[in-house]
Amino acid sequence: MKATATRTGTYKHVVQVRQHRLSADEPSDTGGDDSAPSPQELLAASLASCTAVTMEMYAQRKGWDIGGVEVEAQYTPAERGCPTRFSLTLRLPSDLTEEQVERLRVIAAKCPVHRTLDGEVMFDERVQRVELAPT
Repeated sequence: MKATATRTGTYKHVVQVRQHRLSADEPSDTGGDDSAPSPQELLAASLASCTAVTMEMYAQRKGWDIGGVEVEAQYTPAERGCPTRFSLTLRLPSDLTEEQVERLRVIAAKCPVHRTLDGEVMFDERVQRVELAPT
């Protein structure tokens, strides 16, 4: 998987993933134009959407109608002495059985983004010097 961010404003970037484009920017209180979600917000959005899709795929395989599932992800970045914290709220139909709810809760934690954030992460960073177009 690959994403490429290209600067288009003060802190605004267009992010390309395959043939898709989305934007990221910083809020105005941190110097951005607040024209798009911040990279931190996109991380929470990635977790929320991956969790929802994972539960929906599981429910579909089981033949369960879980209707309009909603996942809210709140994210508090790490600060000195405190780890990064994610808080997930899974909004599921009230007519599901306790067993279905528990199974979906367990499956939610198995989404690829959740597993990535929960696991060991390694970075390989390198610099390429190129001629950039003026902004």
